[in-house]
Amino acid sequence: MSTPSTPQYVSPPRQIISRSKGTKLLIVCILAVLMSVPAGCVFLLLLDRTHRAEEVTREIGGLMGGPQTFLGPVIAVPYTTPPKTEIDSQGNKTTTPSQTGQLIVFPVTGNAVATSKSEVRSRSLFRVPVYATDLHFTARFDPSQVTAPANATLDWSRAQLIAGASDSRGARKDIVAVIDGQPVTLAPAPEGAQNINTDGGNGQLDLFSSPLALLDMAKPHDVTLDMSFTGAQKLGVLAYAKSSEVTLSGDWNSPSFGGGFLPATRAFHHEQQTPLMKGEEDLKAGFKATWSVPFIARGLPAVINLDSLSSLGKSELSVSFVEQTNPYKNVGRSLKYALLFVGLVFLTYFVFESTSKRELHPAQYILIGLAQITFYLLLLSLAERIGFDLAFLAAAGATVGLISVYAGMVFKSRLRGIAALVVFSLLYGMIYTLMRMEDYALLIGAVAAFVVIATVMVLTRNINWYGREPEAT
Repeated sequence: MSTPSTPQYVSPPRQIISRSKGTKLLIVCILAVLMSVPAGCVFLLLLDRTHRAEEVTREIGGLMGGPQTFLGPVIAVPYTTPPKTEIDSQGNKTTTPSQTGQLIVFPVTGNAVATSKSEVRSRSLFRVPVYATDLHFTARFDPSQVTAPANATLDWSRAQLIAGASDSRGARKDIVAVIDGQPVTLAPAPEGAQNINTDGGNGQLDLFSSPLALLDMAKPHDVTLDMSFTGAQKLGVLAYAKSSEVTLSGDWNSPSFGGGFLPATRAFHHEQQTPLMKGEEDLKAGFKATWSVPFIARGLPAVINLDSLSSLGKSELSVSFVEQTNPYKNVGRSLKYALLFVGLVFLTYFVFESTSKRELHPAQYILIGLAQITFYLLLLSLAERIGFDLAFLAAAGATVGLISVYAGMVFKSRLRGIAALVVFSLLYGMIYTLMRMEDYALLIGAVAAFVVIATVMVLTRNINWYGREPEAT
């Protein structure tokens, strides 16, 4: 009687236990997308730090006067309209009582010169650019050209000279005007503050005034006015005359010009061929910009009601003191490309894996992705202390070194470790280029992604994506 034989174990075909390279690539792509979750957490942290920096900016800026906008000398003239009686078709009488108001008379021509000296105030890790500025206004008024509203009577005996600034707390000394050779000092105006609508938003204008002596309506009058204020972040001057000339200069190296009009000319001091203005002799670097706003471009009549003064804000001529080394702006820009660069590093590892005899586990890809996300944490924390350039060098050097050494260890190949070091150094060098060439960031990123994808396609052209043994023919 025969004994039944013990069944022998037969190993499954190789294609059953072999993982498809195509499936592995899909897994790698999914892991790259999942890295957006920790990248989003870093972005939330960046938003929190940015919000804190803005709070500090408002606090310090408020103590210095904040963003300042200045109004040069104008004249406010009270007027009165007589009562008006109307009779309708049925013989009923309606009487409109007498009305009063303030008429703002703009000078025929005006010239404003503002020279600023800036510094950076710090609180903890946060930096706020502040400035001190001296302003000199000249204006020429011609009362003979002023026309009163219909049937209104102008009371020139109660006319006032008016000027303004966004925040009177920034005043460093009294505001002094010279009217036809007679000096007067301006005080807070009875009208108080007026709303002003600029391109930067809605704000207010603190008004200062001084009574005028009886003006000779038959001849023009010349007025000069000097202010000395502190402020933060922005310096602006309103086009306060029918035809206005404004010159702003300072020692800040990264100004941004804005407002209702762009400057007609602008230059840094080292580029200028003309002598510096009074007060600029000790400015070794900085800017100088001039505006010329004609009557027709300003879009306002020669006289307006005081209530309409807010519309003058559209003619603001301003310069913003931009913090060029703002770490949050640069880190935020680099985070926009986080998914792209995580994906490129994953593709590099996948190419190494596909062209070697070693296979990486998805957990190892996750570790590589987390190392890249940690790069942004290092960059943010270091940039607050040592500046963006040095922080990028330190964070990128640590990250590139880590993932390159890791490549050499997991593939047990010094050559692949060196290749990873070269590739990742170029990759992070491209990140830095994107940060510094904002206008070309999209173009550089798109071309780089195309080149990398094309390279991967060439290097993996002979890979058996299905993982099956070729059929015998």
